[in-house]
Amino acid sequence: MYEGVIQDLIDELGRLPGVGPKSAQRLAFHILDAEPDDMLRLADAITTVKNKVTFCPVCFNITEAELCFICADPKRENDKICVVEESRDVLAIERTRTFRGKYHVLGGAINPIGGVGPDQLHIRELLTRLSDDRIDEVILAMDPNLEGEATSTYLARLMSTLGIRVSRLASGLPVGGDLEYADEVTLGRAFEGRLTISQ
Repeated sequence: MYEGVIQDLIDELGRLPGVGPKSAQRLAFHILDAEPDDMLRLADAITTVKNKVTFCPVCFNITEAELCFICADPKRENDKICVVEESRDVLAIERTRTFRGKYHVLGGAINPIGGVGPDQLHIRELLTRLSDDRIDEVILAMDPNLEGEATSTYLARLMSTLGIRVSRLASGLPVGGDLEYADEVTLGRAFEGRLTISQ
């Protein structure tokens, strides 16, 4: 244990996701050893992000403008909405260059143990968006884990009466993976989502 401002810095760094006590200590000492100008730029970047970045009022993606770059793009398709947990999921899907519709960021996943229920997510706003007659498909792109499954199931049940096609991302074996190392759930999903390649 250190004392004073050094320990305060270690404690604050340790609150960051994925940063344990040893990593927090290493980062704190890196900050101490670094050039003052470098650390002032880092502090300025953090302050600027907190002051300028907000959430899009339509889809809840991060933005510096009034609307995010996707909602503001008139060339995007208005008939499909891809529902994701976090803004970083939007960027992951955008890198594939395969989806040209709009997004809706829930702000997390249903996790009763973690105290996150449907009311803490942007589900009401999603249902409001689905009243638009132009929307004919909702794609659920949740993480393939327990929370993602619970969220997908909950949303599919809510939307079952809206007359909108609800689909979800396929899941299964990764490219380059070996069957012998796949767990039962992943292998089972791969069989369920198999594609016909010839008749």
